[in-house]
Amino acid sequence: MTDWAAFAGFTGLVLAVLLSLAHFSRGVPHAEGTGSDALDAPAAPGDGASDSDSRATAADDSVPTAAESDETDWSAELDTVSLASFSVDSTGASPRPEPSTPAEADVVGDAHADVDAGPESDSDRATPPGVTAAPVSAVSERSASAEDLPPHLLLANVALSQAFFGGFLGLGAWYAGVPAAALGLSAADLPTQLAVGVGLGLALYGANRVGSTVSERFGVAPDEAVRESLTPRTTAGWVFLFAVALPLIAGFEELLFRGALVGAVAAGFDVSPWLMAAVSSAAFGAGHGAQGRLGIIVTGLLGFVLAAAFVLTESLLVVVVAHYLVNALEFAGHELFGW
Repeated sequence: MTDWAAFAGFTGLVLAVLLSLAHFSRGVPHAEGTGSDALDAPAAPGDGASDSDSRATAADDSVPTAAESDETDWSAELDTVSLASFSVDSTGASPRPEPSTPAEADVVGDAHADVDAGPESDSDRATPPGVTAAPVSAVSERSASAEDLPPHLLLANVALSQAFFGGFLGLGAWYAGVPAAALGLSAADLPTQLAVGVGLGLALYGANRVGSTVSERFGVAPDEAVRESLTPRTTAGWVFLFAVALPLIAGFEELLFRGALVGAVAAGFDVSPWLMAAVSSAAFGAGHGAQGRLGIIVTGLLGFVLAAAFVLTESLLVVVVAHYLVNALEFAGHELFGW
């Protein structure tokens, strides 16, 4: 006999943890959060990163002598330079700030000379492949984020977490005795399921590209921070992405948001699958909070289309294949073909 309540408990626990992680991941810099907009904003006086105006109006500011510069911690000198002058990205070294006065130029020049001539343990420390070493001052003034980690570590973390959550949910289905059909698992007519999944995935990707193009023309650019942070830098990384990470992501998310929240809940508690499709789509969008507001809306709409396809086909394989193709084509289109 199926223990639907027990499986609902497993599902609720996984969903709660996933949404909590999504909430905390909003701290990762992106277009709407602490990304370039935050760095470009002028800093308030006294917050550790004063702008040129506050330096110009400070009556008792003085330029340190060469001896004082040698005795002063270089990181303190760099505090006179606004972090808005640095633009740290994954393609090259950050430009140095332009000094506003000749005296300030001497201070900044001394600071950078200290950085360039620093001890080997600081300035010559090896960086992981694909990660550009940012100026030490910028690193000391901003908190570490997912963008500072090499893509292969992020991908490995994603793959392991998805495998763990998926395994836990599968264990719950086994423990509760949930029928495979309730989760949309069926071996009947596999070629047809695969074909429908491929067609749905291509259609969704095409619609997503059209929507992105239209939104950009209206000045609403999609947030690409998460995708860029996961983009591999090596051939082995691309193989791992397409063969391991993306299948695990698609499989786990479809099992949770479509198989469990739509199929199992509708079958076990006599609830309309279309009602659960709406609920699961809202949760699916919220679970992608790191992609920003636009990402939440777009992902929620995508989730509803996938949920509708699951209800109509009663096949988990269809939506897993479609989900995988959308993600894979996004990476391939942006990074390999420049679409």
